[in-house]
Amino acid sequence: MPIQIFCSVSFSSGKEAPGPLGDVQGPHQRQQRDSSESEEEEEETEKEAARKEASEGDLPTDLVAFANSCTLHGARHIFMEGGPGVKQALWAVAFVLALGAFLCQVGDRVAYYLSYPHVTLLNEVATSELAFPAVTLCNTNAVRLSQLSYPDLLYLAPMLGLDESDDPGVPLAPPGPEAFSGEPFNLHRFYNRSCHRLEDMLLYCSYCGGPCGPHNFSVVFTRYGKCYTFNSGRDGRPLLKTMKGGTGNGLEIMLDIQQDEYLPVWGETDETSFEAGIKVQIHSQDEPPFIDQLGFGVAPGFQTFVACQEQRQLIYLPPPWGTCKAVTMDSDFFDSYSITACRIDCETRYLVENCNCRMVHMPGDAPYCTPEQYKECADPALDFLVEKDQEYCVCEMPCNLTRYAKELSMVKIPSKASAKYLAKKFNKSEQYIGENILVLDIFFEVLNYETIEQKKAYEIAGLLGDIGGQMGLFIGASILTVLELFDYAYEVIKHRLCRRGKCQKEAKRSSADKGVALSLDDVKRHNPCESLRGHPAGMTYAANILPHHPARGTFEDFTC
Repeated sequence: MPIQIFCSVSFSSGKEAPGPLGDVQGPHQRQQRDSSESEEEEEETEKEAARKEASEGDLPTDLVAFANSCTLHGARHIFMEGGPGVKQALWAVAFVLALGAFLCQVGDRVAYYLSYPHVTLLNEVATSELAFPAVTLCNTNAVRLSQLSYPDLLYLAPMLGLDESDDPGVPLAPPGPEAFSGEPFNLHRFYNRSCHRLEDMLLYCSYCGGPCGPHNFSVVFTRYGKCYTFNSGRDGRPLLKTMKGGTGNGLEIMLDIQQDEYLPVWGETDETSFEAGIKVQIHSQDEPPFIDQLGFGVAPGFQTFVACQEQRQLIYLPPPWGTCKAVTMDSDFFDSYSITACRIDCETRYLVENCNCRMVHMPGDAPYCTPEQYKECADPALDFLVEKDQEYCVCEMPCNLTRYAKELSMVKIPSKASAKYLAKKFNKSEQYIGENILVLDIFFEVLNYETIEQKKAYEIAGLLGDIGGQMGLFIGASILTVLELFDYAYEVIKHRLCRRGKCQKEAKRSSADKGVALSLDDVKRHNPCESLRGHPAGMTYAANILPHHPARGTFEDFTC
């Protein structure tokens, strides 16, 4: 077995007088030197042990010890001292199955959260008063026959399906002043002067038991021409309110639709109508009427009851939970966003871009379309926009709106007992009363309103709660357990990197402070025995020159 000798070489100052072999100090000095060399040897031994631990790869924490101290249930039964066994294998299988079930549940919960579900809450709120809605009504006939002159008929011929060479077959009115003014025909002005006037149609009006009249209505233009809106809230008029529900506590009107003023049907166009009666739309004051699409019809010869239920605060969720539009409308024509305002705005822009004109009911300052443009461009363009082009006018549901649910019922009017009285009262025949008179009664069914609100059905708090519950049920862990695992992984990674880099560099630097290791062959190669034989016999050295050899002896005894 080869013997290695560690030699520590020190140099004395010039003032010290070395002995024959550098050891001529006094006994007291030699004892101090021996003591200091012993302390240095102990420190060197401790450093060597520390470097050995670092070089041999001591982990920050043993895996078994970590498993016993970790809060992850089952880990202490899997990682045990003595190596794997049947018990550890069974625990490992159980832990893997529980972990798989936990991950499946987490995946299901995450998928459900990413589907962005929502619920709809319905609530009824009682109140002492309600603002009455706006009521827009239009006669299905846009132009009175008695106001139609021959120049007017020639002007409207493309819209009415009449050829210029055809005989109208009805008496016409004499030309009005506009025919000789030299100004071009304007369809807006024409509808304004030749429409059914509310003063002639309105036979009776009552609101909440009190009288009302044409002054309570505002003029509005729609696809039916000139129409009228009750309680519009425009022009500084205050909104009317109702204090009770039921019949007689709303709007009740009797109208004469004036069928004898209806234009004959000379051909089928988008502007001709086969119906007799009025179109009605009940809407909020912030929403423009879209009566040709959203209105309901009221027929003559009947009294129609309309029971309303206000649905206020319809709150819809924006994407990704819903499809409502949460921003204000960017329009030059309307201040507030609604579906009807969006559609009218979109149709107006579409016609101006494609036909360089607008219809009578459309806002803006573009010129009104002529009857020829109605026939050739405007009507086909709108039909194409509604039926085929679904991408140009995309009007999303607003996130907040008010609408009115309606229930309609009707009874025959006049009865046989009242026909003669009504004919005498309005100076009409009984047949005329039956063909032209209608009664419309609009009221709130009850004095309350419904709130409909969409809410998120599954939020991030619910997702975290479900994941935490599944984690505790299947693997008995918590968020702190996850932090423990990350902390252990961090310590292991840091230790591995330290072994490969920094610790190896420190070991190399510390090796420079060690003594020189000499084997027995190295000592013999330098032939120290020959030189030592020349020294005085019995020459001895301190025991600490060779560690762990306390007895004194000659240097030659150890080397030769």
